[in-house]
Amino acid sequence: MTLEQILTTTFLVAILTSGLRLAIPILLAVIGEIITEKGGVLNLGLEGMMLMGAMAGFVVTWHLENNPAVGMDPTAAAWLGLLAGIIAGLLMGLIMAFLAVTLKADQVISSVMLVLLGQGLSAYIFRQQFDTLAARVTGFEPIPIPILSDIPVLGEVLFKQDMAVYLTVLVVLGSWFLLNRTTLGLNIRAVGEKPSAAETSGLSVSRIRYTATLIGAALAGLGGAVLSVAQLHIFREGVTAGRGWIAVALVIFARWNPGLAVVGALLFGLADAVQFRIQALGDKSIPYEVLLMLPYLLTILVLLRGIKKTEQPEALGEPYIRGAR
Repeated sequence: MTLEQILTTTFLVAILTSGLRLAIPILLAVIGEIITEKGGVLNLGLEGMMLMGAMAGFVVTWHLENNPAVGMDPTAAAWLGLLAGIIAGLLMGLIMAFLAVTLKADQVISSVMLVLLGQGLSAYIFRQQFDTLAARVTGFEPIPIPILSDIPVLGEVLFKQDMAVYLTVLVVLGSWFLLNRTTLGLNIRAVGEKPSAAETSGLSVSRIRYTATLIGAALAGLGGAVLSVAQLHIFREGVTAGRGWIAVALVIFARWNPGLAVVGALLFGLADAVQFRIQALGDKSIPYEVLLMLPYLLTILVLLRGIKKTEQPEALGEPYIRGAR
């Protein structure tokens, strides 16, 4: 691969466009985890939740597309597939909330259990539904936004994406508004910092932590469904490839700030896009294993940046026992 191949408008636009799309599943999981951790619950089970969302989204979409009795439009099927991913995430989140909030179990151990559950259950259900790995879904078609999509470079990158990208923009804006401009957001932050003071003020710590955990799990499930339905159009065992763990790391990098979460997710997406594009060009000077490692190496680097100064909620990961604090 030569420098001339890289420094072309076509190559750079392709990298930026792909990078934005590849960032979406992780960004959704990161935003969800920020909301959950703001409420004081440490949910490290994003990988399992994303896997379940990816599996549920793909299975529902495939059956709706390929069932002659339904005859559903592929776009409508994809939307229902995303909804299925959200529901799968909610069910996993309900387990996490029950363990962490009701039973007051160790949140790290509970999270690891959810990862193992998601890995095993998603693979089992998929094998029961399909006897071939050739199953595919259509997903979403890109939707150019009139006028804006005609802007050179930026129009191609930002305004010729599919509905999953546009939906994620709304999620990011909505999450910022939720945490900073609503009573629920204030309550979530209160129980994540000083749960005893929040309860003294008349808030139900358990109910608010349940709510924060379920919101985060729903977004993680949605991220998994976006990956399988809108991007890859397939499902494989372990299809998330560690994205859930990367999302946990990016929460630290973002310092629990949705705005910085966008930056972190885009960095990962761009790194992923670069390694895909270089492999597509057939460059043999760099071993493909090194290219596959690139996004994860970048995650380690940004995590080191985040460790220098963390601003985590004071009660993060600590089960709340009435009268203890």
